[in-house]
Amino acid sequence: MTEYIIIVALIAVAAIAVYQFFGQTIRSQMSAIANEVGGKSGATAVTAAGTAAAKTDDQQKAKGLSNYADGADKAK
Repeated sequence: MTEYIIIVALIAVAAIAVYQFFGQTIRSQMSAIANEVGGKSGATAVTAAGTAAAKTDDQQKAKGLSNYADGADKAK
């Protein structure tokens, strides 16, 4: 039983991390789905999801171990 609790906790932590990283993209996609189900156009939300995804890609390229110390140098 304890093993299952640990597995569920690890899955929850992973889900939170994914939502934190892709949060805006997920929210925009869910908004598009809700609009389409409601009979409205979801084109604006789909565009916002694409913009958020591109921003996530840019942030991923900007952060990494190769430039980890650059932020510390700038803070001084």
